[in-house]
Amino acid sequence: MSSAHKNLSVFITEGLPDISTKKFVIVVAEWNAEVTEALYERANKTLLEHGAKPENVLRVSVPGSFELSFGSQVYAQKPDVDAVIAIGCVIQGETKHNDYINHAVAHGLTDVALKYNKPVIFGVLTPNTLQQALDRAGGIHGNKGDEAAITAIKMLGLQ
Repeated sequence: MSSAHKNLSVFITEGLPDISTKKFVIVVAEWNAEVTEALYERANKTLLEHGAKPENVLRVSVPGSFELSFGSQVYAQKPDVDAVIAIGCVIQGETKHNDYINHAVAHGLTDVALKYNKPVIFGVLTPNTLQQALDRAGGIHGNKGDEAAITAIKMLGLQ
């Protein structure tokens, strides 16, 4: 279901696992910082609201969304890291760069998750316009940072 039909900040939270001892890394793209900062803030807040300890949530910045895969891999390979959340925003714009970047990041993050057998969450917005991004970073469609954090928590429950 598209986020135009679902609020990204509304989800089922029954039966979430205890994350009080889990370590999270949130890798944040600096490109489109107005959007990615809002996504990061909500992801971090959601983790804390659901029991993560502040000292167990590390923020790491990378230049852009393309670099999320490598940044995520650096931390996913660490034995003490339980889950990685990749936060980014690639706005379509006037060229097809978004197709190449979004495809590469989706595959890269999937590869990292499978290689290290731990949750690596795709918290990347892929909107057509800046307004659509803002609508999904705390606007009328909620905040994908919430969704990414809850997804990480739920995926930890599988292990």
